[in-house]
Amino acid sequence: MQKIKAAIIGAGFIGKAHIEAIRRLGYVDIVAIVQNGQDKADEYARMLKIPKAYGNYEDLLKDPEIEVIHNCTPNHLHFEINKQALLHGKHLLSEKPLTLRTEEAKELYELAAGRSLITGINFNYRQFPMVQHLKSMVKDKDLGELHTIRGSYLQDWLLYMTDYNWRMEPEYGGETRAISDIGSHLFDLVQYVTGLSIAEVFADISIVMPQRYKASGSKESFQSGTDGERELVNMTTEDYCSVLVKFENGARGVLTMSQVSAGKKNALELNLDGTQSSGSWKQEEPFKLVMGYRDKPSETVLRDPKQLKKEALPFMHYPSGHEEGWTDSLKNMMHHYYQAIVSGEPISDSVATFREGYQVMTINDAIIRSVKSGTWEKVNHS
Repeated sequence: MQKIKAAIIGAGFIGKAHIEAIRRLGYVDIVAIVQNGQDKADEYARMLKIPKAYGNYEDLLKDPEIEVIHNCTPNHLHFEINKQALLHGKHLLSEKPLTLRTEEAKELYELAAGRSLITGINFNYRQFPMVQHLKSMVKDKDLGELHTIRGSYLQDWLLYMTDYNWRMEPEYGGETRAISDIGSHLFDLVQYVTGLSIAEVFADISIVMPQRYKASGSKESFQSGTDGERELVNMTTEDYCSVLVKFENGARGVLTMSQVSAGKKNALELNLDGTQSSGSWKQEEPFKLVMGYRDKPSETVLRDPKQLKKEALPFMHYPSGHEEGWTDSLKNMMHHYYQAIVSGEPISDSVATFREGYQVMTINDAIIRSVKSGTWEKVNHS
């Protein structure tokens, strides 16, 4: 089989993670990389053993060898690069959020819908076996009818005044930060696993650190003790947000995001309460699912093919006890995305669509309106 030819635009943390995951597939070649400036592109290409290097994405899009684009750039670059990739007839996998603005996300969704291209967004938390197992339990009514849904995504990498990153600046990261940066994963996961749309929100936010130290003349992140001049700048994006939620079936919930919770490194958690039982999954302990009952002891379901629903089995690749984690979820993401290109069959529902990326943006909009109005706001899913 002739290998699919792919290119990576942006080789920061997430771009390198894409490269590693793609190479594990065995049937996709990464033949080109784009960085801002030819010298930097050449340096990254040498380091990552990629044959072609481009100093701008416009030249890459003209390369007829490239079939698939991975957009791993900062948020403010997503829209135009995604749009141009589609217009140039390239299959496209974008990092989240799809764009900074909802009207742009809608434009991309409609543009993609009019083309026979495989598109997706890297909401990779869908790809864990235990997430798939929980989703199947919900579908099979093993939990009964869901009435309460609780979720959180907590980190601590921005706890100190000396923590700074381009995501804090609205022109680069968007009007919201914790909400769009990690909340987007939480909103997507909740709706995907439960099959329920978020209908209304009532939100509260906090800028825990009103001022931060930024390295003079730089957008780059730096930590306490870094040498060099620093300037104190005012913050306008939130460190924390909690959202009361009403779902389309009448279920209630609360979703919390924080980037200033000490000791929480990547603590994404989902708790579903049903009329028969409850189920809880934690990303930092992804190999297990904790089930709760009224009339018998709680039980822990481990990532074991003998215990999981059949729908979860395609997401497992190693025997029980050989635990699969975040990097494996990303590999699953690439596999299910590229299988649609190889087979010509519809893409797996484990890959988030541009339509779903647009819908996450409408949740973000409703949260912003709620913060400003101090009331419940409906999510516009039109």
